[in-house]
This record gives sequence, structure tokens and C-alpha cells, in this order.
Amino acid sequence: MIEIARIYDKKQPEGYRILVDRMWPRGVTKEEARLDLWLKDVAPSSDLRRWFGHDPAKWKEFEKRYFKELNAKQEDIQIILDYAKEKDVVLLYAAKVIEHNNAVALKEYLERK
Repeated sequence: MIEIARIYDKKQPEGYRILVDRMWPRGVTKEEARLDLWLKDVAPSSDLRRWFGHDPAKWKEFEKRYFKELNAKQEDIQIILDYAKEKDVVLLYAAKVIEHNNAVALKEYLERK
């Protein structure tokens, strides 16, 4: 099972914890994060992230462009899928926007695999 959670939330699902942001979340220490893995290379490119800006009107196009980037990162994608075969995985993100962020899109991408 693959779930997503905002790294700042006090209550988070249990599982293998993977940070999927390119940048470290502000104000979070390594101890607080309790990460098992940081896969910054599965995050959207800086250009794509800036273009998107969490604008809901751009969501479908963001997913299309992000999925294309993810297609080129199959080694990292396979790491997540391999962990998900053995245990629950929690994709952690820092964005304030809950419905339209890279972790939501990444989960959808992974579920299609």
C-alpha cells in the first residue's frame, strides 16, 4: 500500500517513510522526519515545479509533464515499488497544497505501474 502524508502533520500513517521533495522541508530536523529514504530525484524538476506553482488549473498538464520526467527515472521508481511489495510506503511532501502536489501525482503514477 502506498500512502501520502505532509511531513509537517503530527499524525502520519505508519510505513517505510520516503521524502519525495527535491528540497529539505524547512524547520524539520532529521530526527523529526524519521525518514527511511530521501529520493529527491523523483521530485519534479525545478523548472516544472516553478511553472506549476500549485495552480489547480495547470494540474492535468503538470501531471502529464511530471509523468514524462518520471518515465526517465525508472530506477528510482523501482526502488519505491520494491519497498511497496514488502511493506506499506508513505510518500512524504512539504507543500501546503494537499490536493495538487508532486506526492499526489507520484502516487497516481506508481499505482498505474
